[in-house]
Amino acid sequence: MTIRIVDYESTTAAADNIEQLRIAIKNQKSGLRKNNFSFSDLNTWIGRVPAIDDIDLGEWQSRNNAMAAYGLQQGTILEQINQLKERFGSSRIGVIMGSSTSSIDRTETAYRHLDDDGKLTKEFQQATVHNPHGPGLFIAHQTGVTGPTITINTACSSSAKVFATGQRWLNSHSVDAVLVGGVDTLCYSVLHGFDSLQLLSKDPCKPFDNDRDGINLGEASGYAILMRSEDCETDTGIELTGYGESSDAHHMSHPHPDGLGAQNAIQNALSMAQLSPRDIDYINLHGTSSQANDSIEGKLIGSLFPKTTQCSSTKAWMAHTLGAAGITEALIAIDAARTDLIPGSMNLNNLDQELDFSIQAKNMTRSMTHVMSNSFGFGGNNCCLVFSKVDG
Repeated sequence: MTIRIVDYESTTAAADNIEQLRIAIKNQKSGLRKNNFSFSDLNTWIGRVPAIDDIDLGEWQSRNNAMAAYGLQQGTILEQINQLKERFGSSRIGVIMGSSTSSIDRTETAYRHLDDDGKLTKEFQQATVHNPHGPGLFIAHQTGVTGPTITINTACSSSAKVFATGQRWLNSHSVDAVLVGGVDTLCYSVLHGFDSLQLLSKDPCKPFDNDRDGINLGEASGYAILMRSEDCETDTGIELTGYGESSDAHHMSHPHPDGLGAQNAIQNALSMAQLSPRDIDYINLHGTSSQANDSIEGKLIGSLFPKTTQCSSTKAWMAHTLGAAGITEALIAIDAARTDLIPGSMNLNNLDQELDFSIQAKNMTRSMTHVMSNSFGFGGNNCCLVFSKVDG
């Protein structure tokens, strides 16, 4: 059974929507800025979306929900969902969201405004917001979808895994369409948590560069609608042909030194897609710009894929968007296949001398059939996705 991508949309610091993102990628225009997040004096660069600063959601208020709502307003995602609700009924549509922070930003604020007895004030008594499942609950509320709803939290692979789960739901005929998505926003726990791990760079990130010195953090939301091919009336001409998931559990934050979990995810995705490494035209790498992650992923890619497979990391456009990184980069890979434009790996001046694979700073135009997106999270939570261009 084949699964089609019916529609998709992405909102990041680089662009409000996928059309604007195409332009930003074409012009290699980054959305990174010097850290100006309120009350944070960290010397780093961030991928902030200012448009969400003043969104009022009432009882659903949080920066994370504002990011999710703003992204949902872009493009035709809501229009498509409303049409599918009329066609199948709202109970036959599922929602699968990925996030790593949910609405920790709101919880941080709540603790700064406790009453004299040390309790939450009425404004912050939000059971559906201070909740790891908050993103799924909020999107179901926003769309009126009443089918199964879950939120996946596997760190930075969270919103890559939504595609795998969505395919399983469709294959089991539990639903007739799935809205998959991911959202994460900047908050103090994330910014200062990564700083405590000594992972932040004081400069714009340089994935796979010999002189890289750390990551930048950002916020984003992204969505895609998945359906069984035979049920599609219109679609993008892109199929989800393979996925691989693994958990090597090597360390809380450090990937396996030989990339064994990542390798299993890649090989399982290729096996499901019935493809070999030489069939993959482009890989959107996880490429965080940290010393360890880039070294391990780069060596793995160099050992598995031929030089005909072009690669890049796109985190220099919008930073590492945590639980939203998986879907953000999957959608960039999908869009690359549709437009034949491979994003360069921005800020790459000199490839790490220990790495040997096809990657360059400038964009490239070439016809593509099969693309891949890698997402590797803390705790060894890995996910690899393969998308393929199809006719008809």
